[in-house]
Amino acid sequence: MPVSHVRVAVPPMQLEGDLRAPPQSRGVVVFAHGSGSSRFSPRNQAVAEALVEAGFATLLLDLLTEEEAPQRANVFDIELLTDRLLDAIAWVRHEPELAELPIGLFGASTGAAAALRAAAARPDQVAAVVSRGGRPDLAGDALELVQAPTLLIVGGHDAAVLDLNHAATQRMGALCRLEVVPGATHLFEEPGALEQVTRLATDWFRDQMRSPVAA
Repeated sequence: MPVSHVRVAVPPMQLEGDLRAPPQSRGVVVFAHGSGSSRFSPRNQAVAEALVEAGFATLLLDLLTEEEAPQRANVFDIELLTDRLLDAIAWVRHEPELAELPIGLFGASTGAAAALRAAAARPDQVAAVVSRGGRPDLAGDALELVQAPTLLIVGGHDAAVLDLNHAATQRMGALCRLEVVPGATHLFEEPGALEQVTRLATDWFRDQMRSPVAA
């Protein structure tokens, strides 16, 4: 599937993204990368490839510009990342080939917090959320407002993050499932770990994104 380079306007700048949209896509999944990562993350690229094979369009987007990314404060500025993700959702809604598709959000690390806050802010537009090794605690009080079915995927050996995700499941009112990948650490670098993440995410989006969401 060819990749289209796109630019999402966040005045006065633009964000760089890679879009893949198979014919008759069943939905579009927007990726929110974590700290120190980008749209070139091999882990998120692997998940996106599987989603495209399953019939989903994918948008891998850098939520920070090249100038902003090296500044550590920006990486943990969840409000800024959320605003950028909301801009990306608005961009999807104005793209003719994507406008009528249900939207899913895939967040990693700090990007997961932004995904959850964006889902809380756009309950009529976000159909499902998946978090990989995410920090849902950084979403704050928005956790209680999320209506989209949410899957939290955590490595079994990622103890601190696992505790934070357990706590998040107790706060969320929407359908929320925690999946633990045995033996995996934060980056899911162990043999077979990323394949499990990919399968879980693909199944979740396939099950939860069955019908168009109102624009």
